[in-house]
Amino acid sequence: MRVPFDYHIHTSFSRDADATMETMCRAAMEAGIPEIGFSDHLDMVPEDPCSSYFKADAWWHAFEHCRDAFRGSLTLRAGVEVGEPHLFPTHVERLLVSYPWDYCMGSLHWVGDRRIFDPAYFERPAEEAYGAYFEELTRMVRVGIFDILGHMDIAKRYGYDAYGSYDPATYESQIRRVLREAASRDLVIEVNTATLRRSVQQTTPDRKVLCWFRQEGGRWVTLGSDAHTPEQVGHGLDQALRDAIQAGFHHLARFEGRRPFKWSVAGGGSTT
Repeated sequence: MRVPFDYHIHTSFSRDADATMETMCRAAMEAGIPEIGFSDHLDMVPEDPCSSYFKADAWWHAFEHCRDAFRGSLTLRAGVEVGEPHLFPTHVERLLVSYPWDYCMGSLHWVGDRRIFDPAYFERPAEEAYGAYFEELTRMVRVGIFDILGHMDIAKRYGYDAYGSYDPATYESQIRRVLREAASRDLVIEVNTATLRRSVQQTTPDRKVLCWFRQEGGRWVTLGSDAHTPEQVGHGLDQALRDAIQAGFHHLARFEGRRPFKWSVAGGGSTT
């Protein structure tokens, strides 16, 4: 089954990526993906390496140029990945009303004063590290302003290296609390494949967690490769699509104007 879209692509407007929007568009076309969404980092924690890097006006100028250049060949969606949206509600709300975004992705990279990509975060028992992460994630999902919950258990990216294994069942009650909050707000959960490029070798989240999301009333999932280089565009999304289907999701969420639309897995098309 052909991958319908990739909604998590970074460009040189993110500090941790170098490729231009045009380069990522060509990579998507080579991969046979008909629709992509750019979601460069907006990080506001002062200690974050990406803090203050994102420039919205310049981003939009480049995006509109790129959208015109690829019109008829590739559908482009305007997204932004906001770190810790629950901590900066005024800033996020101002950004979202200032430009015609198609979606806002909320992600958790910091728990208190610790960044989860820092190996030092995991210098404690696994139950403490993951427990603190899921507790903060619950707070973010409960009040944060965003449409898509990005890579919801991304802490396992380096947690796996620290502890040697990761089984979401160990943290089921805490994860279900996150999923319940997401379902109650009708949020979309991203099936992110960046962790397939890491030693943990799981999508984020994996099929088991997607099944729990369905059980908790979740209606929407979408797909993202979290690509930071052209070679990563679309990577592993065929597996993510299979996981979503096997978890019972018969539709994926496409976005336009911050509204989700159903993309039928069976029919390969969109409905409202």
